[in-house]
Order: sequence, then structure tokens, then C-alpha cells
Amino acid sequence: MHRIDMDPRMFGDRVGYQRAVLIERPERWLFVAGHEARGEDGGIAHAGDIRAQVALTFRRLRETLGKAGFVLADVVQIRLFTVDLPALTANYDAVTAELAAGDCRPTSLLAGVDALSDPAMLVEIEAVAAR
Repeated sequence: MHRIDMDPRMFGDRVGYQRAVLIERPERWLFVAGHEARGEDGGIAHAGDIRAQVALTFRRLRETLGKAGFVLADVVQIRLFTVDLPALTANYDAVTAELAAGDCRPTSLLAGVDALSDPAMLVEIEAVAAR
């Protein structure tokens, strides 16, 4: 597989954002449904703490990627949904830290929504990975 990160523009270096990622001849794709900050008991953990929910959500995402033989660096697109856009943007360094730690520079979307599937969820992340 050959990957070309394209046109990060003014935000790319600061927020780990790519305008486009060109993947030539991937061998495998993984489409990952929305992940959230679920604790071991299955309930949403860290109610009211968006930084902790971001960290746990990325942990769950890495676990799913690993089960399929992928790592965070293989993610070429993420979509972040939040019910508290001001809080997530104020704490976006928690997202960029996770991406940097995983050597991940995906295309991305950040969207504020009215509700997620559980009222305790502050953030949900879905992804596409390629190898």
C-alpha cells in the first residue's frame, strides 16, 4: 500500500488534520462503527468528563483496530461527534495527543449533534483504516 497525505493547509500541523489521504493499492480496509467511552461493565464511563471520555474512546478504538490487525496509524479517516462542541474544542488537545501518540494523521470531521445513543455520552468516534 502507498499512502500520500495531501494538503494539510493551515490546520494540518496543529491538529493532525489532512484534507485528503490518497491510498493506492490497499490490501485491507476496516470500517469501524462509532465507539464511545464504555467501561468494563458496559455502561458509559466518566460522565461529565469529556477528556476522560476521549481517552477511553480512543482506547476502545485501538482495541478494535488491534483485533483486526490494524493500529491507529492505519486510520485514514475519523469522525468525531459530540453533544458539547465547545467543551470538545476546548479540550481538543486530548484528541491531538491520542492521534500523535498513534502516529495517526487522518482526514477528519468534528460535528456537534443534539444527542448520542446514551445520554451520558459526550463523544463518539468512528473510523476507516487501510493497510
